[in-house]
Amino acid sequence: MQEKEIIIGFSKLSKEQKIKKIASFCPNSDEIEKELKSFWHPEIAKQKIFDEFSENTISNFFFPYGIAPNVIINGKNYMIPMVIEESSVVAAASNSAKFWSTRGGFHTRIISMTKIGQVHFTWAGDAEKLQKHFPKLKQLFLEGTEEITKNMQERGGGVLDIELVDMRHEIDNYYQIKASFDTVDSMGANFINSCLEEFADILKNYVQEEESLKETPVQIIMSILSNYTPECLVEAWVECDIKDLEGVDPDITAEDFAWKFEKAVQVATVDTYRATTHNKGIFNGIDAVVLATGNDFRAVEACGHTYAARDGKYRSLTFIELENGKFKYTLQVPLSLGTVGGLTKLHPLARFTMELLGDPHAEDLMQIAAVAGLANNFGALRSLTTKGIQKGHMKMHLLNILNNFGASETEKHAAVEYFKTRKVSFSAVADFVKEIRK
Repeated sequence: MQEKEIIIGFSKLSKEQKIKKIASFCPNSDEIEKELKSFWHPEIAKQKIFDEFSENTISNFFFPYGIAPNVIINGKNYMIPMVIEESSVVAAASNSAKFWSTRGGFHTRIISMTKIGQVHFTWAGDAEKLQKHFPKLKQLFLEGTEEITKNMQERGGGVLDIELVDMRHEIDNYYQIKASFDTVDSMGANFINSCLEEFADILKNYVQEEESLKETPVQIIMSILSNYTPECLVEAWVECDIKDLEGVDPDITAEDFAWKFEKAVQVATVDTYRATTHNKGIFNGIDAVVLATGNDFRAVEACGHTYAARDGKYRSLTFIELENGKFKYTLQVPLSLGTVGGLTKLHPLARFTMELLGDPHAEDLMQIAAVAGLANNFGALRSLTTKGIQKGHMKMHLLNILNNFGASETEKHAAVEYFKTRKVSFSAVADFVKEIRK
């Protein structure tokens, strides 16, 4: 590997030139070029779309696109596409879906759809004067963004409210214009940011022109939406009689399973170390749906984890109720998703995902994604509180381990048969491959 030089003007190079430049840093440059090009889409038009998603694209990075079938949500049967490389996630969601399909399925509801944006600014003048002028400013904000909000209002969304937030106790002379929005079926980032930037200009001009305020200028720090949307909230749950949990595992009674499951959830509520892994399992399912639909999983993750720590301690996003012989397990999570705009129509597989899900509205997609998260989490806790996580996980991981050893199809078939009754580990598979090749 040669010393990497500082490259000037890399973005201006053609795709072929970029690949040659990157490959030149490797001793097997010809093989690297060939490998990178092997992942290009054979249809030029589609590859051009992929190239334009991001800067300096030289190839495509493939992830598995799987299906969790038979997911009953509010009485409707879905086949949920999931994009994820972790071997046990789709299996866990599918198994949970099958288990709950005979116990009433999954239930969901939208709590609210509100999103937040802020104009951050400083002003060193008299706070009472600014507060006194704010009702007029608020009206100007709404009037000044009518062209931006017109189409969104026609679809049932728009600006919901605008408030002035005094933050001088945190930073000298610091205020916010905090606005709430309903962006209907779009994720709404561009819409929200456009409104906020217009608010900032109106605020700045108003203070400059208003005699009682222009003693000191407004300094706009930034205008940007927040990815923390605690009021864009969805709830998903499963419930049944505790006696109907019989058969969840052959070695444990329904009552014992419910007790252990409840304790596991309580641990994730009080212990941050466990809560982190517990919630990660939820996002295994949510992220896989978010990716499959061309939405922003980074924003979803950031918001969800912030929500999990909303009382000052990071906790489980789920809670459980065992009362009067009933088992009810609930996930409550903020999910800001879109079904129009962005990659949802541009990416061919994202477009197919939407079709397979019945062209859902944003509210529908929020519920579907939440169910995928709850299904995966239930599957993980079911394993953890019965036979343990590794047995099933390592069975799913077996093919990945075999591929590390370049196993042939014959060797893979023999390994799958051999490990049906044995524990899978990297060293055990290594020994098996070594032995079978003698």
